[in-house]
Formats: sequence, structure tokens, C-alpha cells
Amino acid sequence: MDAGPLDHDSCYRAVVTRDPRFDGHFFTAVRTTRIYCRPVCSARTPRRASCDFYRTAAAAEHAGFRPCLRCRPELAPGRADFETSLAEAIFARLQSGALDEGSVETLAAEIGLSSRQVRRIVLDRFGVTPVEVAQTHRLLSAKKLLQETELSMTQLAFASGFGSLRRFNAAFRDQYRMAPSTLRRDAGVASESATAPEASPDPLGDIVLRLSYRPPFDWNTVARYLAGRATACVEQVEWIDGVAVYRRTVSSMSASGPVSGWLSVTLPSAGQAMRRSFANVLVVTLSAGLLPVLMNATRRLRELFDLDADPLRIAGHLATDALLAPEVEAMSGIRGPGAWDRFELAVRAVLGQQISGAGASTLSGRLALRFGGSLTTPFVGLDRAAPTADVLADADLAEIAAVGMPKSRAGTVRELARFARDGGLDMPPGTSCDDAVAMLDAVPGIGPWTAHYIAMRALRHPDAFPSGDLGLRKAWGILMKSDAVPSEAALERRSEAWRPWRAYAAIALWQAPARRAARSEGSIT
Repeated sequence: MDAGPLDHDSCYRAVVTRDPRFDGHFFTAVRTTRIYCRPVCSARTPRRASCDFYRTAAAAEHAGFRPCLRCRPELAPGRADFETSLAEAIFARLQSGALDEGSVETLAAEIGLSSRQVRRIVLDRFGVTPVEVAQTHRLLSAKKLLQETELSMTQLAFASGFGSLRRFNAAFRDQYRMAPSTLRRDAGVASESATAPEASPDPLGDIVLRLSYRPPFDWNTVARYLAGRATACVEQVEWIDGVAVYRRTVSSMSASGPVSGWLSVTLPSAGQAMRRSFANVLVVTLSAGLLPVLMNATRRLRELFDLDADPLRIAGHLATDALLAPEVEAMSGIRGPGAWDRFELAVRAVLGQQISGAGASTLSGRLALRFGGSLTTPFVGLDRAAPTADVLADADLAEIAAVGMPKSRAGTVRELARFARDGGLDMPPGTSCDDAVAMLDAVPGIGPWTAHYIAMRALRHPDAFPSGDLGLRKAWGILMKSDAVPSEAALERRSEAWRPWRAYAAIALWQAPARRAARSEGSIT
């Protein structure tokens, strides 16, 4: 669904058919019940005359509607327009908690606009103010925690971005016309007693949440891609009964100071998969120490696993190329894995220059051992935090090179760290792919390939395309059944037809040789 005005007739047809392709693209508000739902809601289909349609949950709540307790709008996949418009970029910042620790004025200053301009841009595009977008996101996040966890009211209030329990209770009652404890009882989760401890209820203190996605989604293929690029001691992928479990350490800053811990992500268990509420979700387990950065962590995971992508829309476009179509169709829900941390990914990209993926993973693991902090987790071999830009920016060049790289590359790592420390990777909302690549390319030692790769994965530009990559060129030659490796210019020309999804075409091409080899052996990748 494009970013123009909603076609209400098309929206209603999607509601009647419960079409999952439209989940997260709009919400249906029913005037007779004053409740708004996702297009896939299993409740009885309302009459067309009773329905209003809104592009965002914030707009529906602004109009006086409450979220459905059955389909749970907070579980809808995020916006998948992939626009580079300033309005969409600001919206994404607001939903990631930009106002939890700052103000509209602070956000405007970061963007280089006035607060009045930011308010007007958001209001014109979405029909609500920036504060309303942020408040709706906080309330829906709290609702999710109320229905999925046994966190105390104080814990989930702060985890959702509210400054106090009093403010949380007041906002919840005003917006949803019920007490938070009422929703928790209705959800079948034990409510907080007067003597309940300020801790998660299970012995390990783990927090378990669900992250939704638009189907189809080949989880094992995404996990395999990340496993081949994982940083030892920081990330790991384990296979349990044929299902991947992704784990990593986390070291971050919260409003109250530094926090650290671990998280793991996998598919629902066999028992969970039988329940409707676990359809099209990943199950995330986080250590209790990450509670202060819970909302930020879930946002990062959505980007890492590309959960807000619209795979059918992307595949439909790329499949118009007859040579690329079989590879795209074989992927069963194309995804472009992102990054947990922009700087961490950028360093990994630099380390991967002119060496194998396995070699780059080895170097990044050594870098973590030398410059990353020590952590304790329940998992063997997962005990280091990734090095920060602040640490590497001031590190001795010889010490960086000592992990096993030329001094020239060590210099690039340090220059990149200084670029990141100065805010270079925190590019203003709406920065185009070409501008982002140009800024990265200006860092000494970073060329077009590395710049496009960072733009593609860390900055989430769907049209970034490292056409000079030898692997991409070889893969395209195989598809063309050519004995010669195509030139960079030839691949660049062909890729013009794949815009604006060239990054996804790159993913398909990188995986094509292995997939074809597996097919020739009679197995499935």
C-alpha cells in the first residue's frame, strides 16, 4: 500500500478477506464499538458503514478509539513504506523513543529544523502531533508488557518510556478508560500485589516477548546468513532440533546509566505455535538487566531481522526480472538482515575488506576480546561486548593492528570510530542513500563497496547496492550462464530495473550459488 491517501474501499476488502499483506499498513476503527483493529482481526467483520480507516494507531486513538484486545494492534508489524521522506523518518524516530528522554525541541535540533516545522510535518502527514505519536507508542508498548509479562506496574511503566508510575496510570485510564490492572486480569496474567517484589517473576529473571512479522518469513535462512557473519564471543547461532536460536550480548546506555545483559531469539515452540497469538511471531528472551532499554532493544531486533519488510511486495517487483525471479521465489519471504548496532556492523564491514567472511569474523572476535567489555551470560562462549566507538577512537594504532590486520586497515577502523563518535553514523532523518554513501565514502579507507554495504545493512537503505562486489558479479554471471564475470558497470546497469529494492536483490544474488548447489544435490537450503 503506497503512502498516499487511504482507499477506504480497498481497505474494507482487505478487512473482509483478513489479508495479511495489509497488516500494519492501516487500522480499522469501528464506530459502534469505539474499538480499532488490525486488518487480520478474527472478530466478526463489521459493516462497511460502521468503519473508518486510519494509517496509524496514533491517528485512531486521537479519534477516540481503543485498541482491540483480540487482534492487539501493538503486535502489528511496523510501517513498511521504506520511504526516505522526512515525515516517515521523523515518525520512525518518534516510535523508537525519541521523546522518552528528550523533547520535540531536542529532536528538531538534531534534525536541523524548528520544533514548529517538525510538528507541522508530522501533523500534515499523519494527522496527529509528534507527542501523540510518542504517547500512543508508549501506551501500546505498556499494553504489550501487561498482556505478555508479569513485570510489576512500576517496571513496565518505566520500560515503556513513562517517567513515573503515576503518569502511566493516568495516561492509561484517560486513553483506554480502564485501569492497567484490569487489562492484566483480562489477559490472564497475575496482577501485582502490594508486596510484589520489583523483579521479574521467574527464577532466571528473564523477560519473554513476541515480535510480529509479515509472512512469509524463512527464519532459518536469515539466521544462517547472520551466523556466517557473527562476531565470536558477542553473537552466536545454535541449532536446536533443526531450528536456529540467535543469541547476543548487549551493552547499552539507559537514562539511569549503563546496562548489560543478553538476549536470544527463535521461533515459537511446538506448543506455542498451536496458539493463534503466536502466529507469525518470533519469541525473544531478554535478561532482566535489559529492562531499562527494553523498547530500544525490540526496535533494534526488528531492524536486525527486517521484521517490518513487505516480502511479497518486494519479491513481486524483483521477479519481473526473468533471471532473478527463480532466486527470489526460492527465498520464501525475502529479507534483508540489518544490524543490532550501526558501528558494530560498520567495523565488521571494514574488517571484511579483501578477506573471507570467516576471516572477518575471526578478526572481529579478536577485536571484541581486546577492546570489548567482559559480560556474564548463561551461554558458553558468549561473554564479551562489542567494542564501542569511544574506545576504538582513542586506541593505539599498533594495538588495533595487533589483532591481525595491516596498519592501514587498523587506521580505517580508528577513523571510522572517530567518525561514529562525532555522530557520523547518526545521519539526519530523510538522508538519501546517495548522500549516506558519499558521507561514508569520505572516511579514509572506506570505498564504495564498504559504504554501500553499511548503508544497506546498518542504515537500512533498501536501494543500496555494492555493484563492485565480486561475489555479486560472479553470482550474476552464473544466472546469465556466462563463462566471464560481468563487469561492475554491467551489473550496475542491470540493477537499475531492481530499484528501489536493490539491497534485496543483492541478498538473493549472494545466496544464489549455494542455493543452486543445494538444489543440484537434491537438498533444500
